[in-house]
Amino acid sequence: MAEVLCIGAYRLGKLIGISKSSKIYLGTRGVGAEIEHFAIKLESVKAKHPKLKHENDVYKSLAGVDGIPFVRWFGTEFDYNVMVLELLGPRLEDLFNFCDRKFSLNTVLLLADQLICRIECIHAKSFLHRDIKPDHFLMGIGELGNQVNVIDFGLAKSVHIPNGENEDLTVQQSRRDDMESLGYVIIYFLREDLRWEKLMDMKKKKTTIEDLCSGLPGEFATYLNYTQSLVFEDKADYLVLRKIFSDLYTNKGFPQQDQAFDWTVRKYKQNRAILQAASDQSCVHRGFE
Repeated sequence: MAEVLCIGAYRLGKLIGISKSSKIYLGTRGVGAEIEHFAIKLESVKAKHPKLKHENDVYKSLAGVDGIPFVRWFGTEFDYNVMVLELLGPRLEDLFNFCDRKFSLNTVLLLADQLICRIECIHAKSFLHRDIKPDHFLMGIGELGNQVNVIDFGLAKSVHIPNGENEDLTVQQSRRDDMESLGYVIIYFLREDLRWEKLMDMKKKKTTIEDLCSGLPGEFATYLNYTQSLVFEDKADYLVLRKIFSDLYTNKGFPQQDQAFDWTVRKYKQNRAILQAASDQSCVHRGFE
């Protein structure tokens, strides 16, 4: 994919993401105090399986939903399909690595509540995401830094309601599949011993829920058992699923106020250590004066 410096009024900066058919760049518009930052996704118009136009259509249908990035502009420039998106923060996968690939139960339960809400809202708009995985969840920035966001709707489809006895439902995905996949994402963040690819391999091999959730509170197995009990056209009881985890959160005595994610606590400790080291060094210098 050839490099392009500008798309209309937007200037492309560093590469921040890549997939089979597209690249995502940090983009800017304006100058000085008026500068704005965006994520700019480019896809060649010659792509064998173009997805960006479809993805833009889904984003438009989901506009205004909490945790769904806003599309600033979509069009074709320089042989590229271009989508200019609201800039978000780090991926949950990046934050997982930042925390040495282990989130506390506290953090996972806080995430679980938001994740279930996000997928519920997508389903309420009659869409399936169909590509639920850690890479597709990002935190916000600034005042929305604690908000989980969902991205990458290239494989999303409208919810399908069966209307014939001869339909083969085994090859189609449903809301059940989204919710089950979300369960694997939630469990993944408590299993520091497993890479996502390995966890998906275990799923394909039909590893028992008991083995997948070994060493975890029983609520995680309860979640997966519930989602797997749903039939194709069922809509999950999202409130019940959230309550499974919110009750666990309460029973563990985790704080109802001043809630903080692991990466926030770690950054605070790192910054405090840097300031302390600087202060100590300053004291040493003053001692030699």
